Amino acid sequence: MDYILTTDNLTKKYGDKVAAGNINIHIRKGEIYGLIGRNGAGKTTIMRVISGLSAQTSGSYQINDESKRGIGVLIESPGIYANRTAFDNMKIKCIAMNCYSKEHIEDLLKTVGLADTGDKKAGSFSLGMRQRLGIALALAGDPELIVLDEPINGLDPQGIAEIRETLEKLRDEKGITIMVSSHILDELGKIADSYGIINNGELIAEFSKEELLQRCGEYISIHTDDNKKAIEVIRSIGIQSVEMSSDKIRVNDNLDKAAEINKALVDSGLAVDEIHATSLSLEDYYLNLTGGAVHE
Repeated sequence: MDYILTTDNLTKKYGDKVAAGNINIHIRKGEIYGLIGRNGAGKTTIMRVISGLSAQTSGSYQINDESKRGIGVLIESPGIYANRTAFDNMKIKCIAMNCYSKEHIEDLLKTVGLADTGDKKAGSFSLGMRQRLGIALALAGDPELIVLDEPINGLDPQGIAEIRETLEKLRDEKGITIMVSSHILDELGKIADSYGIINNGELIAEFSKEELLQRCGEYISIHTDDNKKAIEVIRSIGIQSVEMSSDKIRVNDNLDKAAEINKALVDSGLAVDEIHATSLSLEDYYLNLTGGAVHE
């Protein structure tokens, strides 16, 4: 697997408190990796260590960046000079990183949708515009990987949509790998290719979008008076993706065959107590794993 970033039992303690313990993350090159967890779960701690802003207590991380382009970072509020234009903010950052060119800055501002802000000072930008400028600042020097901590926090629906479109463009058009945290799980569910769930400083699950769809996508839920026999009946009519989930049967495909399944079960003498199409969202799955609310 072509991973651009991996961690090996990465641990960060503050005194006796373990903020993040034995974290093993795997981020593939060219994907959006969504880091999920309630406030205080350890998301920011992990991102700060990976970004070099904080030293780990133990464990390690490896950035497999052959081009040595490094990591771009936007953690907490972007460091923006309010009385300067978007271009001037970018110029200051690029000069500090020894990567200044007018063309580079113009390309980055175009990428994040701020090419036409002209002489407008950043202090008068909307929150969404400031966040997009923060992403552009993280992109200075053309990094292979960018780390974004809660970039849509506090944004209105339009601002969230603009950030989402920006991240998709960076992945699809620029090939940039993105690690992004958020507690707005519906939004992460729209853009992320892989996910890691952090709870109380532990990575309790890591899975791809395809695996998430298998676990959370739309399915037919069935309950009968003999579920074991019912599974045999369902498979006998050519439907193989059948499993037990709790005390109910879950059929993961052939969603258009609910009526056919129901008829086969009834014809076999089974009492069908329940049969209907349903689905789990990313948030539902998160709550099932953690047993608690996303927000604290």
